[in-house]
Amino acid sequence: MTDTSVIRDRVAAPSEQHEAEPARRRSFGRWFGDTGWRHVVAIVVSVFAVFPLLYVLSASLNPRGTLTGTNQLFAQIGIDSYVRMLTDPQVPYPMWFLNTLIVASVTGFTMVFIGALAAYAFSRMRFSGRRVGLITIVVVQMFPQLLAVVAIFLMMSSIGDWFPGIGLNTLSGLILIYLGGALGVNTYLMYGFFNTIPKEIDEAAKIDGAGHARIFFTIILRLVAPILAVVGLLSFIGIVNEYVIASVMLIDPEKQTLVVGLTKLVSNPRYADWSAFSAGAVMAAVPVVVLFLLLQKYIVGGLTAGATKG
Repeated sequence: MTDTSVIRDRVAAPSEQHEAEPARRRSFGRWFGDTGWRHVVAIVVSVFAVFPLLYVLSASLNPRGTLTGTNQLFAQIGIDSYVRMLTDPQVPYPMWFLNTLIVASVTGFTMVFIGALAAYAFSRMRFSGRRVGLITIVVVQMFPQLLAVVAIFLMMSSIGDWFPGIGLNTLSGLILIYLGGALGVNTYLMYGFFNTIPKEIDEAAKIDGAGHARIFFTIILRLVAPILAVVGLLSFIGIVNEYVIASVMLIDPEKQTLVVGLTKLVSNPRYADWSAFSAGAVMAAVPVVVLFLLLQKYIVGGLTAGATKG
């Protein structure tokens, strides 16, 4: 090849690349049909999800104490509602917050432990009534808690006569009521995850002389950490948001939980302090958000891995 031809090829190459670029570029319609519509849907869903949060935050910063005139976000900003919630002796918000943390933490941890024990038994052991018991646990959860409120009240009232520490108007009694439903759908969720753990691990441990207790506490619990985190998070959130049983069990304002106490702030038809309610709701969301951020790396794996094997 001569020098002249080499120079001609080098000069022609950029022009050919420039002509080929428009051909590789996709039109806007084709891009929107492939992936663009997904971005639009994501933006709409994000705005739909974030707007209520911004509205509650704006209402909590409104010093007027009502929702009237708060259609414009952050029209007035003040921390009067937060100060009133934390310092007003008639509104024991710190006690509500502490009671909720105690009940949700103890109940959530115990629910995870009991559910893990039940899921391990259903997954690894073979016994009479195993399948019927697993189905029964799920079917019982179909009935709402509202059906059992009267029975719970009468039962705890009678128990309080003999054992006041676990009767009505006690946090320990409320925790025991919540633990009565610990073997619920969470057990079935963990059962599916336990089935994804190879049974060869158990067999190898048994050859080394390990029993079920040692296998469960030293091997299985470490492998099923994602589902334990998911169940713990869901249990914690569910207890924080529970209202029906807590409102029946807890009578004294100092022993009530956040949901029960905050509801009373807006139960008066003549004056509902929505600003204080919003401020309390914002502060109540902090533990849930912190726990979610701490456990977020386990959430996706815990929710999806259990669906691969029944």
